[in-house]
Amino acid sequence: QVQLVESGGGLVQAGGSLRLSCAASGRTFSSYGMGWFRQAPGKEREFVAAISWSGGSTAYADSVKGRFAISRDNAKNTEYLQMNSLKPEDTAVYYCAASSSSWGIRKQSNAYNYWGRGTQVTVSS
Repeated sequence: QVQLVESGGGLVQAGGSLRLSCAASGRTFSSYGMGWFRQAPGKEREFVAAISWSGGSTAYADSVKGRFAISRDNAKNTEYLQMNSLKPEDTAVYYCAASSSSWGIRKQSNAYNYWGRGTQVTVSS
């Protein structure tokens, strides 16, 4: 079992940056594939980024490619999402997710069985 807690959200002006953190506790972390999803009001939850258990492979939604960077520090049991060049369209609740069944990249929400409570990111124009 893994518990995930996101932090680092807030209000930022368009063009600015934020770094989200996801602290994990419980059982093993290093062997879990992890990712970030987001959900805006009235919208479906969407994939943002994912990272393999080793950190050797990453994937990004087209909408954030080139602006966001996912990383993980297994020694600290922490996943990060560096968000640069933020746009108002990035406004959403961001959720950290982990998959105990997959060490690799997964882009679908149903591939993840552990979720954080979310952190709000608001980008103003």
